[in-house]
Parts: sequence; structure tokens; C-alpha cells
Amino acid sequence: MNNSEIYVGLDIGTTSIKAMVCENVKGQLKVIGVGVVSSAGLNRGVIVDIDKTARAISQAVKRAEEKSNIGIKNVIVGLPANYLQMQRVQGSITVASQHQSREITDRDVIDVAQETLTQNIPPEREVLDLVPTEFTVDGFNGIKDPRGMVGVRLEMKGTLYTGPKTIIHNTKKAVRQAGYGIRDFVIAPIATDFNLLNDGEQDFGTVVIDLGGGQTTTSIVHDHQLKYTYVDPEGGQYVTRDISTVLNTSLRNAEHLKLNHGYALSSLADAQAQVDVPVVGKNTPVQFSEAYLAEIIEARLRQIFQRSRQHLKAIHAPKLPGGVVLLGGGAALPGVKELAQQYYSGNIKVNVPNQMGVRHPSYSLVIALTMYESRLTDVDRLVKQTLQQSDIIRRPREEKQQTNQSTAESWNDQQRNQTTNESQSIPGKREQAKKSKKHSFGSRFKSMLNNLFD
Repeated sequence: MNNSEIYVGLDIGTTSIKAMVCENVKGQLKVIGVGVVSSAGLNRGVIVDIDKTARAISQAVKRAEEKSNIGIKNVIVGLPANYLQMQRVQGSITVASQHQSREITDRDVIDVAQETLTQNIPPEREVLDLVPTEFTVDGFNGIKDPRGMVGVRLEMKGTLYTGPKTIIHNTKKAVRQAGYGIRDFVIAPIATDFNLLNDGEQDFGTVVIDLGGGQTTTSIVHDHQLKYTYVDPEGGQYVTRDISTVLNTSLRNAEHLKLNHGYALSSLADAQAQVDVPVVGKNTPVQFSEAYLAEIIEARLRQIFQRSRQHLKAIHAPKLPGGVVLLGGGAALPGVKELAQQYYSGNIKVNVPNQMGVRHPSYSLVIALTMYESRLTDVDRLVKQTLQQSDIIRRPREEKQQTNQSTAESWNDQQRNQTTNESQSIPGKREQAKKSKKHSFGSRFKSMLNNLFD
């Protein structure tokens, strides 16, 4: 097999870790191996114990290797949308002199991407992705691939995604400690929204709700761009805990009850069907109806859907033609679609991968990761190549601090410094007084305008 046509997705979830090996056969992805193990060292989608997570990753990937009979070196890692921030950015470069144009090359695309990345990013955050939306050549916009065109000035507009350094660092370290390289980092909503939805759903707008084990992610894609994300700290794991607490049974039993007898909507469950439940402190199982079990599940899911709807209302999200798409392990519960219809408008559907062996909503993200990587254009790869260079992003604030520090270290004459400060003290106070007076007048003027328009 051609290794360049092999893609390995890695979904590091709160309840399970999935590794999937896919082969690109004439433009179509074929699943040839999957490895799934229970998660360890994660809390609400975030790695909190690197060693435990690394061991679980290693087990999942090795199982995928055995199933596919392919040695795996690099993986495509999905990143949660926790504390994700989006920023519209743009940059421009001069390709040639004004009197002589030339063809735009790969190097020019990299250079304009570098210029676009020149942003004042807080030190606690790191760039996750840069998605170009369009290029402009000498005023002609709407260009997706400017290479080969003749021009003098090249501009790029895009969306910059940043996340907490802690999440990114822990994920990198866990994967590398497991013995694998990172082919690419992909934000989970970008992978799912841009690959599991059809062209019309991406264009006219769709709400995607990922009902994961540790958390629930609500995102909006519109005009082929990720517009909004909200991460709820509750997911399927909380449903399991509720069952365990109410029925006084172990978490393992509770998970078994949820998967085999659970309903998201209690009205769909059979009130006459009884389920034997091993109860702590009882020698014999206690019987509960499936309807009662469904009431426990429904209560938690209603809370999750309610909060998601409130956040969508807070940003005045309109009714989108694409409706709502549900995915993740929680979307496999019978009745979840009917329950969601009580909270969201438009068409509601559950995404189920159509590949053999993975026809379950919980595999949506891991297969979307491989689809994302296989569909990258040459321009996308050039931009990602830019992101992988660690010395590209120059932070003006950090540069200024470094400059000030160097100046302070070279300033050895203390007496001269003191004399200079004293000589500038009086003018400095006068300047400060002028600014204060100006600010006072500005405040009064602003207050006056506010009163006029009230």
C-alpha cells in the first residue's frame, strides 16, 4: 500500500479512546482497522494525567495496527473545543515591484500566511489552526488558489483558532509519550462540521451537537465557516452517574443499563418491561422498569439540551435551514432525536457513519479526522506547513518586553539615568495634566451625547 494514502485518526475521548486506520481508494476512504479502549487520565475531555492517557493511546493504536496489519507512526489528533477562540485575520505581501509582476508561487503563499499569523496572541494561548477563506491578487478577491496567477500584491483572509497552551501541551506529550508522531492537530468541530455535513448544510447553516462522554459540544457552521462553539461540561458520563446514584448500583452496571435498556425519552420506553439491577447491599437483584430508567436519562439530557438552547438564544442564532445534526455516543440512545425536537427547530437527524464496522454515532469524530486530512488542498497544506514552524508567530508585546529588558541591561550608568528622569519630571507632569484634562472633557462630551440620544 502507498503510505501517503493511509490516514490514522485518534479520538481521545473522556470515556473511550479510538484509533482508526483508513485507506484512500480512488478518492473514497475505506476503514481497514479500528482500536478502541477505555479512557484513562481524562476529565471532561481534557487530559489531567499524561502517563495514564499515554498508555491508553498506545493500547488503542496497537489494536488498530493489529486489525489493519499496518505499522503506524503518525496520527491525526482531534482537539476538544474547550476555551476555543476564533479571530478574523488578514495579511498581505508584495510579490514583485509595481512595474513588474510575476507568477505567485508556493513560497508566496507561505509568506502571506506568515504575515497573517503576525498577531498579538496572549502568552497563555497557542495557535491551533489557520483556515484561509480567500486570497486577493491585485484587488481581485474570492480566489481559493492564487498559485500560477500573475500579480504584484497578494492578500489572504482567514480565521485564526487559538486554545489554551495547557490542553495542547498535554495532548502533544501524551501522544508522543505513547510512541507516535503527530501528523496534524484538528479541532473537533472543524473535523466534523466540514466533513460530515453536505455542501448545502455547510453553506446555509447547521447546528451540530456532539453528545460526548465527558462533555457536549454545540457548534454552528455557516457559509462554510465555523461560526460558534459552546462546550457544556456534562455528557454521557453524567447520565451513567445519575443511573448509578438513583438505582444504587455500580458505574459498570449503570453503563450497561444505559447502553442496553436506556431511552432518551421516557414516553417511548415500555413501562411493563422490567430490568434486573444488582443493587449495593442486596443479595438479589432489584427490578426496575425501563420507563423509570428512561426518566433518569431524560432528566439529564433535558438539562444539557436546555443549556445548549439558551446559549444559542444568547447569540441570537437564527433558525438555520440545515437544522440540527446529532453525533457522539449519546446520540445513539433511542428517542434522542424526538427529545431534541422539543428544544430545537428545523430538521433533526443523527449522524451515523456508513462504513462497515463503525456504524455508530460514537465513531463520527474519529472518521471525520481522517476525512479532513485526506481532503486538504495543496494550499491548505502550505498554510499548515507555516503553522508547524515554531518561530513564525511574533508577538509585538513580547518583542517590546525583550527590547526594554535589553535596554535596561545595557544602561549601566545609574547617575545618568537618575539625572535624565529628574530633568523630564516636570514636563512629564505637564503632559499628564494635559491628558487628564483632555480625558475629562472627552468624558463630559460623551455623557452629553448619551443624554441627547437617550
